[in-house]
Amino acid sequence: MKLLIKNGTVVTPEGERRADVLIDDGIISEIAETIKEDCKTVDASGKHVLPGLIDIHVHLREPGYEGKEDIESGSKAAVAGGFTQVCCMPNTNPVCDNAVVVSYIKYRESQVNLCKINPVGAITRGEDGTAMAEIGKMKQAGAVALSDDGKSVMNSDIMRLAMEYASGFGLKCLCHCEDKDLVGGGVVNEGYNSMLAGLKGSLRAAEDIMISRDICLAESLSVPVHICHVSTYSGVDIIRSAKKRGVQVTAETCPHYFILTDDIITSYDTNTKVNPPVREDKDRAAIIEGLKDGTLDCIVTDHAPHALKDKQVEYNLAAFGISGIETSFALSYTYLVKTGHLTLPQLVGKMSAKPAEILSLTGGCLKEGAPADITVVDLNAKYVIDGAKFVSKGKNTPFNGYEVYGKIVCTVVDGDIKFGEQEND
Repeated sequence: MKLLIKNGTVVTPEGERRADVLIDDGIISEIAETIKEDCKTVDASGKHVLPGLIDIHVHLREPGYEGKEDIESGSKAAVAGGFTQVCCMPNTNPVCDNAVVVSYIKYRESQVNLCKINPVGAITRGEDGTAMAEIGKMKQAGAVALSDDGKSVMNSDIMRLAMEYASGFGLKCLCHCEDKDLVGGGVVNEGYNSMLAGLKGSLRAAEDIMISRDICLAESLSVPVHICHVSTYSGVDIIRSAKKRGVQVTAETCPHYFILTDDIITSYDTNTKVNPPVREDKDRAAIIEGLKDGTLDCIVTDHAPHALKDKQVEYNLAAFGISGIETSFALSYTYLVKTGHLTLPQLVGKMSAKPAEILSLTGGCLKEGAPADITVVDLNAKYVIDGAKFVSKGKNTPFNGYEVYGKIVCTVVDGDIKFGEQEND
């Protein structure tokens, strides 16, 4: 089956150009200024054609927490947000710490048949931090990385062994960096606003110490490591310094860390409760600078959907997390590109090419011979974020009422339109 995307502006990390894109049997067969082909056509006039967005840090909740999200609803939300490929974290029930659960997720991916889903296996059994999970078997079943996301592996020797084993299987550890003893039940960033709100704070040091430890291990072992959802100015500095020394470290951040500051917590809106917490303006500025200079390699969502009952409680009791996969591109474009911090090609690199590179995923490029994973976006389309209208089961967003630019109009996965049926026969 052929599909022709016409009259759009093709964007890659290398630049922009006006071009048509012809897809044949799931593969990009031709990119040229003008292509004439008698086949199904998507008119991308006035729109931008991007390599399919990739999110290497999401929570799809299945198995076990389908009331929050499931693989079908999460996949629908992903393609609505322009994502053709996601990597789902292992903190499910049962934990994704063995080949059976990995295989189940891959089976559900094939059933739903929307976006590509790459399972992330747990570093330790049950994510309890005491014994390594079945790394080799999970890799064989389809796991693309390892993480105890939501928890740090506090035992440094276990983490050392995990990094060594993971590297031997061609996998990376994705590190949730948080010293749980230092956090000590903190629910927001420790500072003036936590004091004003009367909420227990969490020190930056809780994040920075674990970033430092995992970088030290990677450097000592000469293995790669990936740092998840960086939120502190000092964490950015630690990663920047490590990269200058040649350490094999990559890092990610999320839109809420380069847009929001912790004054939002004084509203007591539990949709602002996230882990790690939103911090101060100096942290926000450092995150932006880290994205600009390449210290922070990619933008993820840490999509963490919750049922209303999980958020409609007192702040201290509410679940951590933001439902972000449907708003990520628009927020990133509005607050990074339209403000002049990044160019559109640079943003595409952060949200497509680089995530693919970090985890050695097939995709993240828009060129002849590549899989036809494509996102079409209308950068001029302005809309107001309304969590109640999310496709995801999780309606929990701190961005309700925010005016943004960049509406996803079509998402193509392996040559099939999975969102936005705006084609002409």
